[in-house]
Amino acid sequence: MQSPIHPISNRSLDPPSSSSLFMPAAVSATMGTMLPRSEDGLSDTRLLISPEFEEEKKPIEVEPFLPRAASSTNSATSWSTNFYQKRRRRTPSETSISFLSDGGGSGSGQSFRQGIGCASWDTYLMTRLGLGLLRYLELGYRFLTRFLALGCYGFLIFPGFVQVAFHYFFSSQVRRGIVYGDQPRNRLDLYLPKNSDGPKPVVAFVTGGAWIIGYKAWGSLLGQQLSERDIIVACIDYRNFPRGTMSDMVTDSSQGISFVCNHITEYGGDPNRIYLMGQSAGAHIAACVLVEQAIKEAAEGESTSWSVSQIKAYFGLSGPYNLFNLVDHFHSRGLYRSILSSIMEGEQSFRRFSPEVMVQDPKIRNAVSLLPPIILFHGTGDCSIPSDSRSASIVK
Repeated sequence: MQSPIHPISNRSLDPPSSSSLFMPAAVSATMGTMLPRSEDGLSDTRLLISPEFEEEKKPIEVEPFLPRAASSTNSATSWSTNFYQKRRRRTPSETSISFLSDGGGSGSGQSFRQGIGCASWDTYLMTRLGLGLLRYLELGYRFLTRFLALGCYGFLIFPGFVQVAFHYFFSSQVRRGIVYGDQPRNRLDLYLPKNSDGPKPVVAFVTGGAWIIGYKAWGSLLGQQLSERDIIVACIDYRNFPRGTMSDMVTDSSQGISFVCNHITEYGGDPNRIYLMGQSAGAHIAACVLVEQAIKEAAEGESTSWSVSQIKAYFGLSGPYNLFNLVDHFHSRGLYRSILSSIMEGEQSFRRFSPEVMVQDPKIRNAVSLLPPIILFHGTGDCSIPSDSRSASIVK
């Protein structure tokens, strides 16, 4: 026969409410465990104990039915407490509002001043390093101002440049990139007249560019204007510094002139009416080509692919023909002495590449007699190369 089981309850509990009367004992015990009324979670716990335990009269350790529920209750209580504490921290207090209204306090103002000081120092340091780099590259204030002025000038002539560029790239009268040598820059452009009734006079043109930025397309405007007047124009390209020095420029231009003299008949040109023209640095290069070619022919030992006798006349436009008179002027305008010396292969070569000086040498008098008629044009208002930097001694 089963022993009866008597419910044991804590006498300190209040009388059960009417709602608890309708709940099972297990549910009531669970609710009492999850909702403790005191710190001791055992006062609200109801246990079912057999009468046999009363006879033994041993101390019994009473534990709650649902320890996990009790632990979850404690963790939930701590989580809610932390949550409301965080909410309270996020709420701006009167002290913080007054702190912000006062401008952040003295500490914030001091850090702001320190930030401004650091930014100013960094700006000063970067500016100083930039100016030092420009000085190292020998690009001074004068060079920068000239470069900006050139940019403004290019912006002003841009509409006309677009028109010339369209003719250069899309006209059927322009033969671009004709190869005359082995070097990558050994190319020339031909500007042909529209009509082809008989051989045409030819102008071999060497463009300028301070020996650094020369390019055959710079002669497109001249080629367009002269081709409309039944004149063939050959714009010769050549290596620039630092890819090449003055000797390379002279060699390339000489090969281009040789191509014109020997192949211009294939394009409708008259080999008996070939004229040489150069502008600025191109005028200097063309003059050096003529002098060296004449010296080779006067030596009567070297074979040449063309002759100065095939050139009917030479036209020099604003060219530098005496480097000794211009080295200081170039230096003051941004083409520094060291750079000019590197282009000309050292100051010891200034004489060799100064046609005005060379033609006055009595040792090459026979070579000078072979030169074609020379006609020089120079504007009196030219600031890049002053007109008084040369004399009339080389003009025949």
